[in-house]
Amino acid sequence: MAFLYVWIGCLPIAAQDRTVQLIDVHVHFDGEAGVLQNLLERLDKVNGLAILLVTPKALPEASRFIQAHPNRFIGFGDVKLDNPDVMSQIEQFHRAGFRGLGEITSTLHDYDDTAYWPIYDLANKYHMILLFHTGIVNRLHPEVPSNISFDRSRVTRLDLIARHWPHLILIGAHLGNPDYAEAAEVGRWNPNLYFDVTGSTLLKLKDNYNYFRSILWWGGVVSPHTPSGGGGAFTKLVFGSDIFGGDLNEFDTALFNYHAMLDRCEVSPRDQAQIFAGTMWKILEDQRAAMAADGGVTQVVR
Repeated sequence: MAFLYVWIGCLPIAAQDRTVQLIDVHVHFDGEAGVLQNLLERLDKVNGLAILLVTPKALPEASRFIQAHPNRFIGFGDVKLDNPDVMSQIEQFHRAGFRGLGEITSTLHDYDDTAYWPIYDLANKYHMILLFHTGIVNRLHPEVPSNISFDRSRVTRLDLIARHWPHLILIGAHLGNPDYAEAAEVGRWNPNLYFDVTGSTLLKLKDNYNYFRSILWWGGVVSPHTPSGGGGAFTKLVFGSDIFGGDLNEFDTALFNYHAMLDRCEVSPRDQAQIFAGTMWKILEDQRAAMAADGGVTQVVR
């Protein structure tokens, strides 16, 4: 842990006036006792910021904690797209100053089904960021029947959403596991789409991290087949830990594995700084400006 804290502390500042040096886009919170205080202590040590994916029942507690520590926490509403009350829940999260929705998962229709378009319209209206689960879905209770399909959450489902709402920022959790190549290609042409590499991916590919260089291939390649401008291809990635059920060990493990993978792939310090904080900081600052221009409720990160 001491090594990790020193390493993060040495990351270069990627944006002027930015003080946060690590942004975790993927932290679940369902009201687990003591988790927010323990996470706060970790974030203080690495000068970090966590995006809390907050269930409706945990909203009151999370709101109080976020308001008390606005430089360490930002809230996303963990809503179910098929809930009959989803629109009112989104309004409630928005009034509370929450700045996104997620982790969106386990839907009854494909993510890009028109049944969900009114939800995306509302999120777009409020400049909310959307974090989608992509890829295989775990099955913690195989003895219980469930209406869940991997196919509905394939990463390619985000392509239409990203194109139809070009100002809506999307994050695909898990890099489409196992459809990594599809995730990279969808991300290549959608500047509003990013990915975290949480879950099992960095464990199962630990002996083959160079694979990521084959799918995130277009960095530095000048061609009609590559996007113009921007950083290297690896800057389509953002950091996430997928803390779930209050298990903060996931934070430490994810930090170590991200670092190992990026170093193995020889990703530059500049691009690593973007992955760990710079990209999300810019997204959050642009979002804050857009929300303020609309007179919306927004949380200022200090």
